[in-house]
Amino acid sequence: MADTVRHICGISGGKDSSALAVYMRDRVPAMEYFFCDTGAELPETYEYLDRLETALGKPIARLNPRKGFDHWFDVYRGTLPSPQMRWCTKKMKIEPLEEWIGDDHAVSYVAIRADESNRKGYVSTKPNIQTVLPFVEDGVDHDGVLRILDEAGIGLPKYYEWRTRSGCYFCFYQRKAEWVGLADKHPELLKRAIAIEAKVRQDAGADGDASFGQYAMKGRQYTWSGGESLPELIARREEILARHDEAQEKAKKRKKNRPVWEVLGDALDDDDDAMQCSVCAL
Repeated sequence: MADTVRHICGISGGKDSSALAVYMRDRVPAMEYFFCDTGAELPETYEYLDRLETALGKPIARLNPRKGFDHWFDVYRGTLPSPQMRWCTKKMKIEPLEEWIGDDHAVSYVAIRADESNRKGYVSTKPNIQTVLPFVEDGVDHDGVLRILDEAGIGLPKYYEWRTRSGCYFCFYQRKAEWVGLADKHPELLKRAIAIEAKVRQDAGADGDASFGQYAMKGRQYTWSGGESLPELIARREEILARHDEAQEKAKKRKKNRPVWEVLGDALDDDDDAMQCSVCAL
């Protein structure tokens, strides 16, 4: 008897992966939906997942790491995750996902759009997992994604009012204007991020300890946002917002009648461009 092939679709809490879930709902009735839940997601993300589950008519499996952030924070000797050391993605998203799949043969549907030829998402290197890109194959672009969500009555996550991606509230890929947005929308979460950052700076010493593992050896600042601590960043909020407003006005002039989230994304790109988590960004 041939092995059963599992069909899986990862959801990050963002528009593209959510649209793909709806898009594949009737095409692959046996689809299994999953969300890699670090326990540090935005409240808006959890709310959006509940709305999406209603539209899909089936639950979204919540994949939690066996150990939480604090455990891995200690394992990595108080090192903040960074673009150079993305242990949070590896330990809290990829490993729980691959454990959930196990040795089963699986087809993984990834939400890269047809207009994103250079974009990268999570593509497993495990031989039992086959990756397919339905939006690329079927020519679904960002307008198509918005149409899918609108027709399903889901709309966009509320965090698009101030942030252009899903992911942990302390994600190091946030632009500076997004950190200000976190301070305004969720001040209690900002306080948690500041506390984590302060612990690293205290353990490493105010000037940085050259013996403090790989983190110090690379010369990176002991902060979530490169070059300054979160308190220093928030102290510059007026400067950051003024620069962001200026970039947003420029973005609006490039093309009229664009959705707010798209203008915001362009403005943040101009203001403080950064990479993004390949698992969270879909």
